[in-house]
Amino acid sequence: MTDVVAVALIAPEGRVLMQRRAAGRQHGGLWEFPGGKVETGETRERALLREIREELALELDPGHLAPLAEASDPAAGIVISLYTCREWHGTPARLDAEAQGWFAPAELDALAMPPLDVPLARAVKQLLEEAN
Repeated sequence: MTDVVAVALIAPEGRVLMQRRAAGRQHGGLWEFPGGKVETGETRERALLREIREELALELDPGHLAPLAEASDPAAGIVISLYTCREWHGTPARLDAEAQGWFAPAELDALAMPPLDVPLARAVKQLLEEAN
């Protein structure tokens, strides 16, 4: 199985950062949570810190990461572990995506996403709605 990590960055007002994959890539043009593959020898948390630095130029503190949900596709051999993070250092840059935006929980349903991001988005939406 390919182990993938992603993060739902949650701003103080409850909006979530999503990014749109560049055209020409697998799932190009679809919205997803930032993240990527766990490399050999990495923990999921270490991989997430690296991926977010590479994709968004942000520094995350492992102490602010909270596991939220997993989604898998056994046929494709992929499992995605989603974390939440409410504090980070820096301003998100768009280093590896076609676009990015901050979305209210209710707006997540309207975004076209890769299949495994859909249940992850539902988990984020439920988390944020329960907090209100």
